Amino acid sequence: MAGFKAFLMRGNVIDLAVAVVIGAAFTNIVNSVVKGIINPVVGAFGTKNLESYKSCIKDSCVVVNGEVQGIELQWGLVLSAVLSFLITAAVVYFLMVLPMAKYLAKRAAHDKAKEGVQETLEISELEVLKEIRDALVTQRGPSAGAGSHPTP
Repeated sequence: MAGFKAFLMRGNVIDLAVAVVIGAAFTNIVNSVVKGIINPVVGAFGTKNLESYKSCIKDSCVVVNGEVQGIELQWGLVLSAVLSFLITAAVVYFLMVLPMAKYLAKRAAHDKAKEGVQETLEISELEVLKEIRDALVTQRGPSAGAGSHPTP
């Protein structure tokens, strides 16, 4: 039971649950766009309901007693699903993936520049310490070698 609790409390499980809920809400938005905007535009050239587009490949595809006679290809269903997918993919890419990629690139460039400044500061500190050392050595005079102490 402790392992199950640890699994549920991990951050990525919560993130996944949030993603599923947001995805479901987003699916409703995309379906509304397809039914409210795309279908009427397509309807200007044919029927407003994409799902009603179909072709019969065997017999006459007539409905007898609520049952279709013949074999129907309901390519309108596929077209509607493809349009929904393309709209979803475009919205996710242009409103989520692309801005996040730009943000991460800017952040990486900023971090790299900050790292370069930190290296420069560290090098500058090292140079200052070397100068202080050299100044102390020259104050002691040439007779006082490195590592030896002047006599009092």
